[in-house]
Amino acid sequence: MEYGLIGEHLGQSFSKIIHERIALYTYEPHEVTPEGLDAFLRERRFRAVNVTIPYKQRVIPYLDGGMDESARNVGAVNVIVNRDGKLFGANTDYYGFRAMASHAGIGFRGRKVLILGTGGASKAAAAAVRDEGASEIVCAVRHKPSDGEVSYEQLRKGCDAQVLVNATPVGMYPDNDGCLVDLSCFPCLEGVLDCVANPLRTRLVVEALRRGIRADGGLYMLVAQAVYAIEWFQDKAFADRERVIEEVYGWLVGQKTNIVLTGMPSSGKSTIGVWLSEHLGMPFVDTDALAVKRAGMSIADFASRYGEPAFRQLEREVVAEVACAAGQVIATGGGVPMSDESVLRLRQNGRIIFIDRPLSQLMPTADRPFSNDVESLKRRYEERYATYLATADAVVSNDGTLDDVQEKLSKLFCISE
Repeated sequence: MEYGLIGEHLGQSFSKIIHERIALYTYEPHEVTPEGLDAFLRERRFRAVNVTIPYKQRVIPYLDGGMDESARNVGAVNVIVNRDGKLFGANTDYYGFRAMASHAGIGFRGRKVLILGTGGASKAAAAAVRDEGASEIVCAVRHKPSDGEVSYEQLRKGCDAQVLVNATPVGMYPDNDGCLVDLSCFPCLEGVLDCVANPLRTRLVVEALRRGIRADGGLYMLVAQAVYAIEWFQDKAFADRERVIEEVYGWLVGQKTNIVLTGMPSSGKSTIGVWLSEHLGMPFVDTDALAVKRAGMSIADFASRYGEPAFRQLEREVVAEVACAAGQVIATGGGVPMSDESVLRLRQNGRIIFIDRPLSQLMPTADRPFSNDVESLKRRYEERYATYLATADAVVSNDGTLDDVQEKLSKLFCISE
């Protein structure tokens, strides 16, 4: 391999598509076991590689060609360049982290910052936060804390940190439900940054945003550090680095964000979802259809046999599975937004669009057991409408023809025929 990424578990890394979007080379993720790291670095059959968990510190003894200032200051390396057989190390996580914080509008000067974790990403974040003028930096650790550290048990008793940084892999796909702290224990919190890039928003980030706290996930950091890494790989700086970062970040968000359609039964979610799928080039998923497949029977039969609570549990399980993947159009069952847990999971990778069809245009049908007559349909509509609005990132009215709603969606998603 000439260019690539080394680490232990790389199946869901976005690095390949970022590098190959920008640079004219093939970029190969290469999983290396701890036992195989020594042979890989001694053989040196590469031009340049990125380094990720868990090797950002373990590679340092092999760097006989030296390290750049950022790597020395951080004490970790995420870029290795082979220069005539000598390995040179650099750290672009430092610059990526600063770019992410700036993009999120989160500053550190004069603030107490809590960093979760002690690995390579934590060290890069600590160096960046220190250089930005934080008044105090505390690291959360699993072992017995020493000076400048705190245990996770202590955090459960409360913490006065103003900025929280997750520099651990907790919350990373496929463990999307992972979260190390309870934000109710942080009364002074002003900002949250999570170095995890997949999902787009971890549970920690979604919870922070729900509380009105400024927050951002690690995708911007990933893109920014990759652009800096490409400069090392090619030994040439971009004249318009910031523009490159913004362009690739925007493109990647568009590629990876799920379009989640919510609304009442018969509001047109499935029809609209299929149309969006075709025009955006994204796969279409219908959670009701998946629930039927998993149950092995219709929703009406399942509800009749096991009751509505059992169906809602099945629905939540389907949503949890679907929400983990990225870059889809998802039509949800009418009751999905009534589950806070399902909404949180859908927000991790998704943008929620409420398809708002007037009650007078909704149709009760026998295959929808919880709204199969006029009265039950009206009752469900009244129970859910405020929640549909409250959980939506955008509302699209579907009170006219199919052409009308397609025109609205074309403007919303910049679709051109």
